[in-house]
Amino acid sequence: MTDTPVLDAYDERAAGFQAVLDATSPAGWDAPSPCEGWTGRDVVAHVVDTQRDYLARHDVDLGPRPDLADPAAAWRTHAAAVRRALAEPGVGDREIDTITGRSTLGATFDMFYGFDMVAHRWDVAAADGRPHRFTDADLDTIEGMVSAMGEHLYGEGVCAPPVEVPADADRQTRALAALGRRATLPA
Repeated sequence: MTDTPVLDAYDERAAGFQAVLDATSPAGWDAPSPCEGWTGRDVVAHVVDTQRDYLARHDVDLGPRPDLADPAAAWRTHAAAVRRALAEPGVGDREIDTITGRSTLGATFDMFYGFDMVAHRWDVAAADGRPHRFTDADLDTIEGMVSAMGEHLYGEGVCAPPVEVPADADRQTRALAALGRRATLPA
């Protein structure tokens, strides 16, 4: 995998996450999200911190963590730092050991953290009282991670157990259910 596809994938997913954050009202940041115990702001902190931690473990320094007082601005700052790091020659191609064997920093980052930038769009929008509509490509990402992770997806601190949905549920409802989320917003 070359750096350009990794950077292109990051740009696309980060922009989708940014669009949800930019549309979030001030009240949405401190409202509960579908992630138990997390507010909309906590979801953004999770996405920022897990990306920072992963890259730091592989000797990629993003500089200081942005202040989450304004989560949309913090994400913009963070995403720019990640883009700069991924644009560095060889960063995405760096070989690393993973729980599934040898891979590259870029492929692993794209798989796990790209998924987070897609799935957590729903959580931030829901905290703000808005539904989020996933594209077919987004749903491919979610379904691919559900398949790849299997039962590991439901380990402590990952996703809630899947929820049951009607047999005729649409694709988005089924994908959210696999992540332990309901496709309806709390009343």
